[in-house]
Amino acid sequence: MPFDPDDYLARHFKTGGADLASRIDELVALVVADTSPNLALYREMLVTVMRMAQADRSRWDAKIMLQTMREMEHAFSRLDQFKRRRKVTVFGSARTPAEHPLYGLARELGARLARCDMMVITGAGGGIMAAAHEGAGRDNSLGLNITLPFEQRANATVDGTDNLLSFHFFFVRKLFFVKEADALVLCPGGFGTLDEALEVLTLVQTGKSPLVPIVLLDMPGGSYWRDALQFMRNQLEGNRYILPSDLRLVRLVDSAEQATHEITRFYSNFHSSRWLQDRFVIRMNHGLSGEALEHLNETYADLCLSGAFEQQPCCSMELDEPELQRLPRLSFVFNGRDYGRLRELIDFVNDTGSWAPALPSED
Repeated sequence: MPFDPDDYLARHFKTGGADLASRIDELVALVVADTSPNLALYREMLVTVMRMAQADRSRWDAKIMLQTMREMEHAFSRLDQFKRRRKVTVFGSARTPAEHPLYGLARELGARLARCDMMVITGAGGGIMAAAHEGAGRDNSLGLNITLPFEQRANATVDGTDNLLSFHFFFVRKLFFVKEADALVLCPGGFGTLDEALEVLTLVQTGKSPLVPIVLLDMPGGSYWRDALQFMRNQLEGNRYILPSDLRLVRLVDSAEQATHEITRFYSNFHSSRWLQDRFVIRMNHGLSGEALEHLNETYADLCLSGAFEQQPCCSMELDEPELQRLPRLSFVFNGRDYGRLRELIDFVNDTGSWAPALPSED
């Protein structure tokens, strides 16, 4: 049942729902246009704050709420200027010394991504983070720093620039690492790197985060990620804790060139995706041929709860993103479970042999 703020206020506030609802409406109207599609959401935010104020939660609870909202609003505002650029989040050890081969590998990765007009996001620290930013340069770097009780400086590339954001809470910072990422590259590291790797895999596997390339980068002959993947195959897949297809969400590479290729190839035809009610929609740069669509319906039918894959133009429910209306769509009733198989489908969509022939130029 849809949320009804007026009913909620009437049932939960001692001051009287109608009077408080009217005051909240007046307050929202002062700063939000009546035409804003987010009007109801802002109203619900205020209702939530009022509910917390009425309960007069502990000071610690109130400070967590306030700090979280402040940090998120500040990050939204700062990152808005970069919203049309693809971004790659790079994780790895802050303790990797500059003379280590992995440092040079991360620096080369940053440089290659920048040449592809992609920004590099890191935790703004040293080691792998500093190397990736060094390669990308300031204009192509974003640092998401964490405020700690002891002195901590951001790396030289982003320190003191508008490309550095500082967070008090780890969980808010982690949200933006994933929210802003069009791809993730994980280099060898400690507990933090493993934590990020497993969290990202969990979010994508469960559909809580959009499907993006997840690349495991190590030196040629390196065993860090090979050993980790072997453990996952033996213990997780072997004991049926995960599906065999789940490990297809990650790609193991041993060069910056391969890592960059994995990311750019993912977006060669696939543009983005979203849910429209019960249908999953993949937006593409190029439409698919009739033969390719037939192949999808034969090979990937297990991904559909019902019906078949359909190719269609933008529909009325997607008019909120006018810059994407020109893109063709692949639409289907996705089971919402087999994201490893969905990654295989996207690989097929990105195969140039699946694209419909280009229309002749009018020139």
